Amino acid sequence: MDENLSEQKQQTSIYPVKTTGGQERTVATFVANRAIQKKKPIYSILALDTWKGYVLFEAPNSQVVDESIQGFKHVRSKIPGMMQYSDIEKFLVTKSMIAEMNEGDTVEIVAGPFKSMRAKITRVEQAKQELTVILLDTPYQMPVTISASYLKIVERAKPEQKA
Repeated sequence: MDENLSEQKQQTSIYPVKTTGGQERTVATFVANRAIQKKKPIYSILALDTWKGYVLFEAPNSQVVDESIQGFKHVRSKIPGMMQYSDIEKFLVTKSMIAEMNEGDTVEIVAGPFKSMRAKITRVEQAKQELTVILLDTPYQMPVTISASYLKIVERAKPEQKA
């Protein structure tokens, strides 16, 4: 029984594979199905939206990944070497957008009826993940409450200096 436990805790590495742009999820699904079918020890597959043209595979060695991706038309090549967990950790941790936004920041609205308009943040509601902004592109001040996910920071507010 101790041998089985030591095999399960075997050290794994992360191997990047170059794919056709826009086909990352197709490659991930195909390789996952092939790994299950052929009982290959691929422990996880990661296709990040921010990494176009790459899929990451967690496996005990490079040979397992080579055998799993072999012959699939959307796979371009396996990148030599391996990655460390610390290299991809920043992509795995979800960070709340509202935590980075403060009163006085200038933002651009990226979705909804006010899309592409600029606004200045007047109030931040952490609990609801909402912000109240005043639209800058209108002839009069129009306060709007909007979800933090609809906003992109354009310019940070300058800290006030005391004389």
